Amino acid sequence: METELLYLKDAYLREFDARIVDVDDHNVVLDRTAFYPRGGGQMADRGFLQVGARRFPVIAVEKRGGAVYHTVEGALPEPGPVRGIVDWDFRYQMMRTHSALHVLCGIIFRHYGAQVTGCQMYPDRARMDFTLSDLNPDRVREIERLSNEAVNAGLPVRARFVRRSEANLIPDLIRTKINLVPPEIDPIRTVEIVGLDLQADGGTHVANTLEIGGIAITKTENKGRENRRLEIRLSPAPE
Repeated sequence: METELLYLKDAYLREFDARIVDVDDHNVVLDRTAFYPRGGGQMADRGFLQVGARRFPVIAVEKRGGAVYHTVEGALPEPGPVRGIVDWDFRYQMMRTHSALHVLCGIIFRHYGAQVTGCQMYPDRARMDFTLSDLNPDRVREIERLSNEAVNAGLPVRARFVRRSEANLIPDLIRTKINLVPPEIDPIRTVEIVGLDLQADGGTHVANTLEIGGIAITKTENKGRENRRLEIRLSPAPE
């Protein structure tokens, strides 16, 4: 079976009702979920599955084919109705971080034409690799300045689904050096930071760049002749 992915349409959904349709070892499969499974550099959500007064901690989430497996710590719930509760503080940090990386990607692509060769998000930081041959201190300061200008501009962030035939006509929709979108995916979900960035993406994002807060480039690394890594940290979420 396929699990309905609620987070694709509403990243702000914190709780949801579902049914447990399968239990395998320490994994629980739901018919629908708001838990994000790890992928695309974004960490999996955490939280709880609640059945009556009992709570089962969700410590890992992974997508296998069309089904989403929720790894539960300790005892397992039985198949049947369940309420999912997402760890909102962690999810919102991932949303802010993911959108910050798209800002960074949009700025670097616009000004330097560089593609993404890798990325990873962590609870307190994130890193992204680009096909850049030069990342001198002046360029790093300029990228940071332009990124924060975009954040402070309050740009809307919009997700939508487009037919693959339409997506294939959008220039530079795939920002990674290697196309990671499987050929059978149709329609394709796109995430747009209006006026700055548009790319295929399956992660969770904030609705406006103001929610990101400040972006600080804290570290750079030379990862090869044409590959440079930037590490970023965010200021606390705006009130």
